Amino acid sequence: MSFREDNSAYEDWLRDQCDVVEKDLRLKHRLMREDSFVFLRGTYFRWARKVEDLCPTLCDAPHVLCVGDVHLENYGTWRDAEGRLVWGINDFDEAAKMPYLFDLVRLATSALLAPGMRLGRAAISRAILAGYRKGLADPHPALLDQREFWMRPYAVRARKKPAKFWNEVKEYPTARPPAKVVQALKKSLKGATIERFGSRVAGTGGLGRPRYVAVATAEGGFCLREAKALVPSAWLWAHGSKSGVSHLHALAFGRYRAPDPFLTIDGKFVIRRLAPDSRKIELGKSPGAELAKLTTQLLNAMGQDLAAIHVAGKIGAKALRADLRKRPPGWLGNAAKTMSELVESDYRAWKKK
Repeated sequence: MSFREDNSAYEDWLRDQCDVVEKDLRLKHRLMREDSFVFLRGTYFRWARKVEDLCPTLCDAPHVLCVGDVHLENYGTWRDAEGRLVWGINDFDEAAKMPYLFDLVRLATSALLAPGMRLGRAAISRAILAGYRKGLADPHPALLDQREFWMRPYAVRARKKPAKFWNEVKEYPTARPPAKVVQALKKSLKGATIERFGSRVAGTGGLGRPRYVAVATAEGGFCLREAKALVPSAWLWAHGSKSGVSHLHALAFGRYRAPDPFLTIDGKFVIRRLAPDSRKIELGKSPGAELAKLTTQLLNAMGQDLAAIHVAGKIGAKALRADLRKRPPGWLGNAAKTMSELVESDYRAWKKK
């Protein structure tokens, strides 16, 4: 099928899974025209449909619970139950069981497509794989005040200034969530006084899914909770599965995670805390060699965090290391090149729409 046919089929399926916000879906269509990196973020369903056909030699890899839609901007910060600042993958909407190598390929592909990336395919692959091997050997969460000290200044710089964040909250349009969503938000905000409910537009791949926000006050300040519609992974859609099981909670609260204690699943909605210190981290805009060094460090850390997620399941680190050793040199870069060519081709076709 062509990309447009797949896109139409997926969106029809999505409408059966939740009350799609058509205005947000139209916004997603516009954003997908910006560049191939944004296009990648918005089209995991197409990746899930094509990756096995285009990378058949990777299909024999051990199957584990994977992130699925892993990319450079799927990493961010949050606070754990101890109040520690944590960094790592923070979106598991597309989690599903598949060959673990597909997560590595998607991460490398997103780096190849990222605007301004100063590293070549070989350097990107080396950085990700080096971090992944470290993560297999010593899986742990990235605690920015205890281990990954170097990352903290960039994580803080990447977050919006608090004043800007709260000004945006004021602009959230008033909304009327379904009764069950209201109950779930109130439960998460126990002890707080809810001032109003609003709607929110965020992300790329998740655009079209309803997002409701409860704005509340507690102990002299504001606190927020978001309820985002939870639908089955596009991996299941691509493979004709009737299962509606979500693996989001299993990965977010895995053995080697320091999870966000406010992240819960209530019915068909994901509830999470919104705050200025719960944000994605970006690569930054430092010039020349500084950016290249930082990018290498971040890709290394991204691979490390991904390994800690993979190794938390039944397939242990030993089996994953053994599989990595049998892969030929350049396998990751070659697979990323193949998948990036698909994305670029689909992107060009979409821009002609």
